[in-house]
Amino acid sequence: MKNQKSAAYRWISFAIVVILALLFTFPLYWIITGSFKTAKEINSTTPVWWPTTWTLKNYQTLMGKMKAPLWEIPVPFSQYFTSGGEKTIISSGPQVPAAIRWMLNTIWMAVAAMFLTCLTAALAGYSLAKKRFIGRHLIFTLIVCAMALPKQVILIPLIRQMSSLKLYNTLSAVIYPIVGWPFGVFLIKQFAESIPGEILEAAQIDGAGELNIFNTIVFPMIKPGVGALAIFTFISSWNDYFMQLIMLSSTKTLTISLGIAKMQAENSTDFGLIMAGAAFAAVPIIIVFIIFQKYFTRGIMMGAVKG
Repeated sequence: MKNQKSAAYRWISFAIVVILALLFTFPLYWIITGSFKTAKEINSTTPVWWPTTWTLKNYQTLMGKMKAPLWEIPVPFSQYFTSGGEKTIISSGPQVPAAIRWMLNTIWMAVAAMFLTCLTAALAGYSLAKKRFIGRHLIFTLIVCAMALPKQVILIPLIRQMSSLKLYNTLSAVIYPIVGWPFGVFLIKQFAESIPGEILEAAQIDGAGELNIFNTIVFPMIKPGVGALAIFTFISSWNDYFMQLIMLSSTKTLTISLGIAKMQAENSTDFGLIMAGAAFAAVPIIIVFIIFQKYFTRGIMMGAVKG
């Protein structure tokens, strides 16, 4: 009787998981299939669940509407010596579909923000968890308070700061504000709290320096948390449409979401173009999640055990 109840429970749980998985993946399915549908099928009052006529017109519109240089190599700090704050370009790549340039901009922005955020959060979280210094608790309290601070509150000071640094309308204006993410410091600190102090003391007695201790002892133990933070940061930076809209304006610096919105504003409502752009933009997110999935799940499980 007990085995029958256990088997029934497993089947019910499996059915619930399958139903939830289908519900969560349906929007992605609808976007991908919709990007290959004709305008008639997309705008049909009766839902077309599977394209009857597969077309690449939406992707052709996405790739052929606007052009931009594939890359640009500026003179470092040249924006500080020009009246308009524009960088002096010494090398410009070939003209390619603007969507490709926007995708490269978005990938660079998200990867740079992810790397810098994980680096600063790992160092700050470890220091707040294992180092004893004056003001440590006050600093952590301020970080927790900053987590509850809406981004809109600091928007005007942030714009003025980026403008004074000649970084407005550059990808740096979107990358730097997320580097000191309070949530990242808070998350890594919770992982670093579990590191036994005896191990760190033994390493210090053996003559290991702080950098060596962090690289060989601390980082491997907080790696699940860093992996989870990497996914959070990448997705947060990638989807931060509001900050991108405020900080970026020129065609060469747009991200993929802003670029699609700009193309859409120049035409009537084209849902096929929107779906093609969304499907194109979803590819890097899926790749990053697959790469960091084991760290993400391990980090969530360890956080649940600590909680």
